[in-house]
Amino acid sequence: MDTERERALFSSQSEAWMLRGGGIDLVVDDGLRTEEMLLNIGPQHPSTHGVLRVVLELDGERIVRAEPVIGYMHRAAEKLAEFRDPLQVMVLMNRHDWISAFNNEIGWVLAVETMLGIEVPERAQWIRTMLAEWNRILNHLMFCGSYPLELGAMTPVFYAFREREMIQALLESTTGARMHHSFARIGGLKDDLPRGFVRQSREVLAWVRAKMGEFEDLVMGNEIIHARTRNVGVLPPGVAVAYGCSGPVLQASGVPMDPRRDEPYLKYGEVEFDVPVGTNGDSYDRLWVLVQRIYESCRIIEQCLDKLPPGPFVAPKLPKKIKIPAGEVYVRTENPLGLMGYYVVGDGGEAPYRLKMRTASFSNVSVIPELLRGALVPDLVSVLGSVFFVVGDVDR
Repeated sequence: MDTERERALFSSQSEAWMLRGGGIDLVVDDGLRTEEMLLNIGPQHPSTHGVLRVVLELDGERIVRAEPVIGYMHRAAEKLAEFRDPLQVMVLMNRHDWISAFNNEIGWVLAVETMLGIEVPERAQWIRTMLAEWNRILNHLMFCGSYPLELGAMTPVFYAFREREMIQALLESTTGARMHHSFARIGGLKDDLPRGFVRQSREVLAWVRAKMGEFEDLVMGNEIIHARTRNVGVLPPGVAVAYGCSGPVLQASGVPMDPRRDEPYLKYGEVEFDVPVGTNGDSYDRLWVLVQRIYESCRIIEQCLDKLPPGPFVAPKLPKKIKIPAGEVYVRTENPLGLMGYYVVGDGGEAPYRLKMRTASFSNVSVIPELLRGALVPDLVSVLGSVFFVVGDVDR
């Protein structure tokens, strides 16, 4: 290579020069040329979250783009509901988020009761509120235990499941079912509380409260949790609102939206509780909000037990065959994972003419590409786990 050609080749670092000679191509660039790689995460079934696939576009270990691929668990619950009466529809509703079954039932029966103008007895409303909060604690304990497990901390899941088993037994004694309760009814409940439930409920409540401080120290003070979640997956409040996030994901970003307080239903307008919010909107804050919501649910349950009145548990003079009148209604509730909405259209028949569900997990999962853009591959699990979704709630 002569001097003139060397000078032309190396004179500028901002350009690439191609020299052709002797059958050899020589390329000199000012930076390292890399080629982005596509990596499939899943489809897999990580614990109770469900079958999800995430397609990653990587530049080295840096995530350039992430695309959640859903639909592997789609069961067409909304379409199936159009061929079932209200009681049969409830069987579909308590399964799309299988660890929030009773909360799912509440939204559905509230929508039908609103259309029919049914007044639910006071006792039934207080019982519904209490059981919804017990179910909320069940949900949060599941994620508080499984999330650290995904990060490499094994111990917390054993602590979380100890209290979960006690609450599961409590709800099973009332509803007769361990997970898919089908305990709510149009106009009230299937049965009244069994004998001794109030006493047993207070005992379990005292136990959960006593152990939650220990559990919080174990999880939120854990070095692994700090290292893997602090400043990881930061979600600004504006982005969270734009994507329709709700529940712990939205509250961790500092937005205190909660239908239980903003538009009270059941007896939430007659109890005192706070809506915990985070400051950074990172994975750590999302887990912290989850733990704090357990404390608030304990407060609500205690007030329900104190204010539980006597009386009927179901409205009198209900028709044997409940038909959904012509018209439409939209009811939203605060499910454990966030905002749950039921849009029901009726035409006077026994089955809804149309049912559309607005599930929390669907909107929360939609923000994953924003959270993962620019993150490192090792942070993928930290971010995904902190979104707290159930794929059945996404696919429906």
